[in-house]
Amino acid sequence: MLLDETGEPIGAAPKSSVHSAETPLHLAFSCYVLDGIGRVLIARRSLHKRTWPGVWSNSLCGHPRPEESLVDAVRRHAQHELGLVLVNLEIVLPVFRYQAIDASGIMENEICPVYFALAASTVRTNLDEVMEHVWVEPSDLGEAIRRTPSVFSPWLVRQAEMMPLLGGSGSSRWDADDEDDEGLRLR
Repeated sequence: MLLDETGEPIGAAPKSSVHSAETPLHLAFSCYVLDGIGRVLIARRSLHKRTWPGVWSNSLCGHPRPEESLVDAVRRHAQHELGLVLVNLEIVLPVFRYQAIDASGIMENEICPVYFALAASTVRTNLDEVMEHVWVEPSDLGEAIRRTPSVFSPWLVRQAEMMPLLGGSGSSRWDADDEDDEGLRLR
């Protein structure tokens, strides 16, 4: 979905025709999946990906189809990329926006709400999307991002700066202070 500068929809275009050196502003999402003990899933993007191939990133990200809600798009991508069923989907950064240019010159230009969710099944990666994955302690991921930001997607680095779970200074109800009844740490 293409967006104007205020975030209002102005049309749609195929993903393949939108991502270029002059990518128009469009809608996307990022999702961080946690397991029952509070670890976060990170995924290394497949070498087949058009942008940022081989880079470590958040659990999954993508774009909604026309007329598809973001929550439905997150669930669809989780199933397609990771074979995951998600529960407790919650938006944590509703207005995240960024621009970045990868090594091939393709620009990302997105309004990209960020979600957290719990995994309700085991990971079964689609190798066309994800070349490897690992469950990590959020504090370890935050430290790795601070020490070696270039091995991570630029949106992960910027989002981590905003999320307390990953050592950022922003405010989020997802934190490492309290536990809910499913073992996920909430503030």
